[in-house]
Formats: sequence, structure tokens, C-alpha cells
Amino acid sequence: MEHVIFIAILSLSLSAFAFSCYRRLALVSVGKNEYRFDRPLDRLREMLVYAVGQKRVVSRPFGLNHGVIFWAFLVLALANLEFLVSGIFPAVSFALLPAPLHGALLFLFDICSLAALVAVAVAALRRTVNPPFEGARTFEAYLILSMIATLMLAYFGVNGVRIAQGMLPGTTATPVSNLVARLIMATPAAGALEQTGNVFWWIHAVVLLGFMNFLPYSKHMHILTAIPNVFLRSMGKCNSQEREAFQEGNSFGAATVERLSWKDLLDSFSCTECGRCQQACPASSTGKTLNPREMIHAIKENLLQNGAVMDKLSGDLQAERCVSLIGDGKKGNTKARALWSCTSCGACMEACPVFIEHLPKIVKMRRHLVQMEASFPEELLNLFENMEQRSNPWGMAPSERSKWSSQLNLRPFEAGKTEYLLFVGCSGAFDARNKQVSVALTRVLDAAGVSYGVLGKEEKCCGDSVRRLGNEYLFDQMAKETVQQFLSKGVTKVITQCPHCFTTLKNDYRQYGLELEVLHHSELIDRLLREGKLTPARSAETGRVVLHDSCYLGRHNDVYEAPREVLRKATGREVLEMGRNRENAFCCGAGGGRMWLEEHEGTPINRSRVQEALAQQPVTVCVSCPFCMTMFEDGIKEVAGSTTQVKDIAEVVALSL
Repeated sequence: MEHVIFIAILSLSLSAFAFSCYRRLALVSVGKNEYRFDRPLDRLREMLVYAVGQKRVVSRPFGLNHGVIFWAFLVLALANLEFLVSGIFPAVSFALLPAPLHGALLFLFDICSLAALVAVAVAALRRTVNPPFEGARTFEAYLILSMIATLMLAYFGVNGVRIAQGMLPGTTATPVSNLVARLIMATPAAGALEQTGNVFWWIHAVVLLGFMNFLPYSKHMHILTAIPNVFLRSMGKCNSQEREAFQEGNSFGAATVERLSWKDLLDSFSCTECGRCQQACPASSTGKTLNPREMIHAIKENLLQNGAVMDKLSGDLQAERCVSLIGDGKKGNTKARALWSCTSCGACMEACPVFIEHLPKIVKMRRHLVQMEASFPEELLNLFENMEQRSNPWGMAPSERSKWSSQLNLRPFEAGKTEYLLFVGCSGAFDARNKQVSVALTRVLDAAGVSYGVLGKEEKCCGDSVRRLGNEYLFDQMAKETVQQFLSKGVTKVITQCPHCFTTLKNDYRQYGLELEVLHHSELIDRLLREGKLTPARSAETGRVVLHDSCYLGRHNDVYEAPREVLRKATGREVLEMGRNRENAFCCGAGGGRMWLEEHEGTPINRSRVQEALAQQPVTVCVSCPFCMTMFEDGIKEVAGSTTQVKDIAEVVALSL
């Protein structure tokens, strides 16, 4: 009878599990098409390294504990498969294998069960004593940990009884189960081994099947979706945005889930809610409304709510009945204020162990607000008008763009005569402090004999800020003009001093058919120093130097070593590192268009980063970005008594000439 009952329960459980997974994952198809199946071998390798190998997970101290649970889960999946099969066919088990192989499996299962039990206990303790984020102590989290622990204990109970009954050899292959067998024999249960074994067996069966059917309805759905989500990750950096087609009748951006891509929606089911994105986010960690973890969770909640209004025949969402992604911050939506807090630094994506792409979703929602509702912070109105009318953020006359170089003998760019175009950028041409960086850079280039020219007053803004702020239509117009200008002038190689210009010209403009060799000035100077074309005459007198990593140079484009090498050679000393550096560096607060917006919530991001820099007691803070220069200088002015100076790496090199 028990055998029949188990087969019935197992059949119902498997059917319910399959139906639940189908119901959940079918919702992903609501999203827009997106191709994520190129380079299959590379994707497989990345999946093995990051999903199976847990590379990002174990990069953090507590991640090793999760890694133990995950790897134990993979091994014990075999043991649980045997458990279910033998429940239907009692004669079928691993005992049919050759004794050495069977013994090895028993040892592996025993050790992995113990490791999982210990790791679960550590996870529960950590969540209780030092939770990864506020609100982490949830009933669901403790329930899942309890179920895993119960499975391990029931496994030991079943094996312990079998050893006590003589049905399983009590060898060194099962050290933990042997101990459990001795404990059972020392209790009254020794007189009722068969009944005790049945109790443990049914506990294991009920909890295993219950756990399986609970998964699709919990955050632990990521057990099923995380590995494929890593396989389907973006194979490059998320340093560009999807281009929009501006045709009559089109909708722009995303306010409802069907406007996101299917991969965006799969991301929401893959979130482990580990809180790493939240901890890395400069907006979240300085008291702003934005919380990337909650935003991803809101997308999942929104998708589940909208699943209830799905057209039963077509499987499509009725757009007019969709719950909006942007709202009051309650269940299933994100506050608009939170979206405007994003600095587009990419720290959330760098921290995410399952490669969720937060930034593109934020930009899509910003696009909807800007282009469909004309709803954006009032401060941006002047920015958009200035960009549209005069192609620079300050609304300065185009004729003013070349005045920074009025005392220099700069040549205009001519195809065939000059190798590089020096793209000065708006800050380098108009901002008083960053004009000094532009002059220093020309000194360095001249000293190395680099063949370069400028566009002068013909140069236009690259459009980085307007694109990240969601004004894709304006960016589209600006990009087309610059692409046409570069093509007509025969520009193929570009030097920039601004990482935002660097990433826009290098990555965004490819969508418009313009392939350029774009070098950030740190890369070019590093090359010139290595090739001996540039030789410092002396060590630059900068004192103790600490380096700030620009998000758009580092995380978005993997340029980390060039600025450090340049500073080592120019100063003759090692560069000091902040606590958060390289891929884990903290943003200055100016990216994603935040350069043009005031911070009205929490602690200013630049103040937090400045304090981190000053903790190293530097004489000089070195940057490689005009926006970072502005944010650091403003932040240091607020620190009473600070004499720390801020310099661009080009200025330091110029001092050494």
C-alpha cells in the first residue's frame, strides 16, 4: 500500500512541478525578441566557470558557504534520483554497481550531506546575526534552509537505520551514517528499526517533493533558471544600449513588461536576492531610493501580476490592462525617483553572480518617462535644450569650443595628414578646470611626436549623457550628425580624455556603422611610454598618489592597468589603492547623466568616495575622467582643512616632462 501511495504522490508532485514551471516560465515569452544564442561554445565555457564553478559567488568571503551548498546540491541530486527511482522500483539502486564504485558514491553522499548540513546552519546563523541586507530575515528564507537541513538529517536517518539493520555495510565509506546508526541503537528506536526507517524515509520523501513544488513559487526558482541565465548572459560588457527605431506609431522605452525583452524577464526569475547588487550600488549605499535588488524583484512581481490578465487564446498581454513597471514603489513597480538615482556605473552587474543586467532595464524605463510621458527632473530641461540647440551641456556658443586652445598651435584634423583625431569633448573644451587637462594632454602628445588634429568649433557632443538619461531620440540625431561628420572627414583613429566620450565613440557608434580605433589618453600614453616615444625627464612631484577608477573606463571597458602604469612611470612610485578599486571601485556619482542633477536624498556619492580616498592620506588624488575631476574637486572643498589636490593623469605626466 505504501508503495502505491508513493507512486501516486510522486506522479502528482512531478505533474504539479512541471505545470508550475511551465506557468512561470511561459510568462517570459511575453517579452520582446532578443537573440542570445551566438557563440555557443563560449557561452558553455562561461556557464561552466561562473554557474557550475561559482566563480563570482566564491569571490566574496561568505560566497564559499553558498558554493558548498550548491556543489553538494549537484552531487546529492544523484542520491535523490536514486531515492525516487527506488521508491518505484525497490530493487533498483546504486547497490547494483560494483562494490568499489558503490562505496565511493556512499562516501561522497555522506560527506556532501554533512557539508550541506553545516553550510545551512552557518547560513541560518549569518542571516540571523549579520543579514546581508535589511529585510533578509524572511520566513521563506528560514523555511528553505529548514527543508534542506531536514533532507540531510532524514538521509542520515534512513542510512543509519539500514546500517543498524545490516541492510547497508557499516564501513568507513559512511562515517556520518555509521555514527547515526550507533546513536539509533542507543535509543528506544532500536526496538522498532523498521518503523523508524519508514518514518525517516517518508520524512525525506515528503520534504523532497514539497521542496521541489515550492521552488517555482519562491526566490529559489533561481535553482532552475540561474544556470541557463548565465549561459544566456551578454557576452560583452553592457556598455551600450539597444537602438530604437523612430517611426510613427512606435512606443519607446518600457513601462510594461511586454516592452522588456524575454531575457530581461528571465533575469527576474534568476535573481538569488543575495543583496550583492544592493551593497555595490552607490545610490543604494548612500541612502537613495534606488535598490537594484528590489527593482529586479519588482519586475518579477509585475510579471506575475500581469500573468493574471494574459489573453488565454493568444498568450499575449493586453497592454491596456498591464500593471505599470513605474509607480509608487509598491508591489510590482519601481518609483521614478529611484530610476533617476542610477549613475549607470555598472557595479550592480559586476557584482551579480548570475549576470543579471540591471542597467539596460533602468535605461529602458527612463526612455519611457522621457519620450512617452515627458516626465523627468526639471533640471534636465535645460540640458536637453542645450544639447539639441548648441550640442553641449552648458549651452555655450559653438564658436567658444576652440577657445581653450587659442594660445596653442593646434592643427585641424586632415585625413591622410594627421593620424589621430583628438576628440576634446565638452568638459575639455568648456569647463575651466578640465581645459587645463586638455592643455596638458597636448603637451604630452607633442612631446611624443604624435600626429594628431582637432575639429575645433566643428566638434559636437558625443551624446553620452542624453542616451543614458533616456532621451534616445535626441541621441539618435546627435549620433547621426557626428557619424556623418567623421565619415566625411575620414576619421578612423580617435584619442579621448573623457571615458564617456571614449565608450560612446567606441561602442555606441558601432550601431550607426562607424568602426573606430578609439584610445583613452591613458592607453595611448601608456603605449608611448612602453615604446620609448615618451620619456619622463624627472619624477613628477605629486607626493602620495591615490588613484580613482573611472566606471566608464574600468568596469565598462576593462581599462585598469594603463592608468596605473602611467602613474608609476611618471611619479616613480607605486600608486595607492582605495579600499574599493578596479572592478569593485565606487562611483564618483556623475555617470548616467547624474553630472547634471543635484542629489536630494541621502549622502552625496562624491562625498562618500572622497572620504574613502582621503583615508589613504594622499597628497594627490589622480583621476582619468573630467566628470570624476569635477566630483572630486567639489567633494574635497567640503572637507575642512584638506590640502589634497586632484589631478588628471595627463597633468601628472606633463609635470614629469
